[in-house]
Amino acid sequence: MMKKTKKLLFCMLWIGLFSLQACQTIEQFSVDYMMPADVSFPADLKRVAIVNNMPSVPDNKLISSEEIKSKEETVMASRTDYYNGDARIAAESLAEAVAGHNYFDLVVICDSALRSKDVHPREATLAQEEVRQLTHDLGVDFLISLENVQLKSVRKLEYIPAWRGFYGTVDVKVYPTVRIYLPNRSVPMATINGTDSIFWEKSGLNEDILGQLVSEKELIEEASAFAGSVPVKHLLPYWTTSRRYLFAGGTVNMRDAAVYAKEKNWEEAIHLWKKEFDERKGKRKLYAAYNIALGYEMRDLLDEAYHWAVEAQKVAYDVDEVSRKQAGHVSPTDVPNYLMTSIYVSELKERKDGMGRLKVQMNRVDGDFSEK
Repeated sequence: MMKKTKKLLFCMLWIGLFSLQACQTIEQFSVDYMMPADVSFPADLKRVAIVNNMPSVPDNKLISSEEIKSKEETVMASRTDYYNGDARIAAESLAEAVAGHNYFDLVVICDSALRSKDVHPREATLAQEEVRQLTHDLGVDFLISLENVQLKSVRKLEYIPAWRGFYGTVDVKVYPTVRIYLPNRSVPMATINGTDSIFWEKSGLNEDILGQLVSEKELIEEASAFAGSVPVKHLLPYWTTSRRYLFAGGTVNMRDAAVYAKEKNWEEAIHLWKKEFDERKGKRKLYAAYNIALGYEMRDLLDEAYHWAVEAQKVAYDVDEVSRKQAGHVSPTDVPNYLMTSIYVSELKERKDGMGRLKVQMNRVDGDFSEK
């Protein structure tokens, strides 16, 4: 059995097309960089308590279920279930994730479910007096409160003719909600509605593999723990990893520049790539511009990197004849160069636009923050 989290990825079919071109070498590698959180905390908020403000739910957390027998040849059955997550597990996971980033001086978890003893129904949000009392009792500056965890599970069984066997999957989407409370504010400082998914899969010769994947109890426990970690990237600066591509072949300048790049001598590599950009046309001009953008990104000069990525995108627009192809249906394989450069432009813009917030958020941290 394999379990993994899934992320939305852009289609990168262009890389296969490039590999077919003679004399063009493409080197793929990963870059790690930090992105800012959605929330920026004032510098005086140094101690936080994680509290569980979810209502108590019965042991049987199944909300509803829908089973569909598919008429398709391969998809034999699909069932969708909805659950309340386990608040205790999710709150503990949230606290561990926040504490693990070393962003605050103190992280406290309040083990008690705040609404477990409610006699009369009340609003889910905490009243200001409750926040004041909790921050005082726990010795903290503010609260991060787990307000809700919803789970949507889709179990699917498929028959794969080529394998002469069956393929079962369980895809669980998690929907955690957290709020940030300050004792001097009558309403929450912010509300975070996160979403992500966790995935199990198994193949075998018999139809009963779906029941072997993960039990309902295990599903709720593991998905709840995962749900608790999801809001952290909205609350705190976080590391992310992206793929990058280096075009290394075709001409003497490109080959020599690739050697400089491997030695991390990006300044000399950029110099040669700029010569190539000035002397070439078409795809070679495109590859040079892309590499220049990459070189500046590796030197953390994001404005220059973005400028050259846009230049590469402009060249790719002409190379792929986008204006002519837009009249009809366009797939990623029709405009691989334009798709590649557009994705890179988008990622660099996101990084560049977030640098101001990231600097503000990191100014409050002494020493190392988090792990890559």
